Amino acid sequence: MKARAKVMNESPEDMTRLLLAVAQARDVAAFEALFRHYGPKVKTYMTRQVRSTQIAEELMQETMMAVWNKAALFDPERGNVSAWIFTIARNLCISSFRKQNRPEFDPNDPAFVPDEVVAADAELQSRQEADRLYTAMNALPDEQKELLKRSFFGEVPHSALAEEYGLPLGTVKSRIRMAVAKLRKSLEDRL
Repeated sequence: MKARAKVMNESPEDMTRLLLAVAQARDVAAFEALFRHYGPKVKTYMTRQVRSTQIAEELMQETMMAVWNKAALFDPERGNVSAWIFTIARNLCISSFRKQNRPEFDPNDPAFVPDEVVAADAELQSRQEADRLYTAMNALPDEQKELLKRSFFGEVPHSALAEEYGLPLGTVKSRIRMAVAKLRKSLEDRL
């Protein structure tokens, strides 16, 4: 089925026949007629979308190549040729926009840089130090251990601890100082 190459005011039925000729027989004359009819319309649509005549021209060419390559996928039962072609154009325009706005891959981005692996000997040493501290803390009298934990780990001010435990401020400070001195001595003895 050879289609005529000249297109003026073609009806939707004529456009369907032309596209089916492209799909079934790879009819170049039918494609040429479709190209002449839809090419300028697609380019105008693309120009409004991308605001660049060069990019619009490239997208129009891509659209019409997709029409040539995908003509067999057209189903006249599901819609008309114009809607099908402009759906292809719209999808190519969206894909182009996504490609342009995709950030460049940065291999130094913290999200892609793996955490530094701690050497086994450093990790072992850290665990041993933590075990020594835990053992030394448990050797402290309860009143000193509790004040030390709340002061250093809970970041509670000495004055608030004195008020909470009903002790004079000087007593709280001296108990914390004694606890720190005992910890220091205990940790130095184990090194």
